[in-house]
Amino acid sequence: MAITRAEAFAPATVANLGVGFDILGLAIEGMGDRAVVEFQDNPEILITDIEGDDGKLPREADKNVASVSARAFLDHMGEKRGLKIKLFKGLPLASGLGSSAASSVVSVVALNKLYGEPFTYEQLLPFCLEGEALVSGYHADNVGPCLLGGITLIAGITVDAIQQLPVPDNLHLALVTPDVAVPTAEARAVLPTEVSLKTMIYQTGQVARVIDALHRNDLEALADGMEKDMVVEPARANLMPYLEEVRFESKRVGAMSVFIGGAGPTLCALCDSKEIADKTAETMKAIYVDAGMDALVQSTHVDRRGAIVTMSE
Repeated sequence: MAITRAEAFAPATVANLGVGFDILGLAIEGMGDRAVVEFQDNPEILITDIEGDDGKLPREADKNVASVSARAFLDHMGEKRGLKIKLFKGLPLASGLGSSAASSVVSVVALNKLYGEPFTYEQLLPFCLEGEALVSGYHADNVGPCLLGGITLIAGITVDAIQQLPVPDNLHLALVTPDVAVPTAEARAVLPTEVSLKTMIYQTGQVARVIDALHRNDLEALADGMEKDMVVEPARANLMPYLEEVRFESKRVGAMSVFIGGAGPTLCALCDSKEIADKTAETMKAIYVDAGMDALVQSTHVDRRGAIVTMSE
C-alpha cells in the first residue's frame, strides 16, 4: 500500500562555531521542528496549521519556508498533486538555533518518504536550500547539519561542498537563548563589508585550527579557536545581551569557551562533561533571571543523526 502521510523531525542547529562564519555548523540533540505531510488531490500546497509560533509565521504557501522547499521537491519530480503540511515549531524564531533551516528540511524529509525515498539525504539539499533562501539566503551552514547531522564544513551550496567533520566523544554543550529576537537580516546588517589582510590571515588560521582540533579530538584547542573570532563577534556583540557576563560566569563553573550561536542571541558554551554542561546551563539561566529576562537553556550534545522520519502510513 502506498504511503499517503509521513511525519519527520529536524533538529536545531548552531552555525559558525565562533570563527567559521557561514562555513561551519553543528546539529543539536533535543529541540527541533516536526512536520506532518500528506497528499491531497487539489494541486495546491496548503499549510493547514502551525503550532508553537504564536501566530507569527506566514500560512501562505509561497511565504513559508516549509512549503517553498516542498514545492521545489515537487517541481523537480514534475508532480501536479498537492500537499497538506502541518508544522510543529519546537524552535524559537530569530534565535540562532536554525529555526528556518529546520522547517525547510523537515517538510522535504517527510515528502521524500511519501515518494518512497527516491533521494538520499544529501540529494535533498537543493530543495531544502530553496526554503532557507526565502529568509536567510543561499547558505547551508544550518541546513547542512540539520539534514545530515553532526558537525559540517560548508564550502558551498552543492552536496560535494559539504564535508562531515569528526565529533569529539566528550564534546558537550550548554546553550542559553534569551527572550529577545535577533533576526538574521539585522545580524547581517551590522557586519563589516571588508576586512584587512591581517585580519583575514588571522581568521582563516583560527578556522583551520578549529578543524584540526576536531580531527585530533583536542577540546582545549577547539575551545580556544572558537573564541578567536575577530570579525563577526565584535560586530554583533551589542546585539547579545549579557554576552561577557555569560562568558565569565560559564568559565567560572568549568565551561571551556563561549561563542555566539549563529546570528544569536543564543550563546553556546563548550564543555567537556555532562555535569559541567548542566551546571553551566543553570549558571547561564541565573544571569538572565537576575536581569529580569526570560531565557531558555539546554544542556546537550551534538546530534549525529540529523533529520529523521518518525512516522509514515
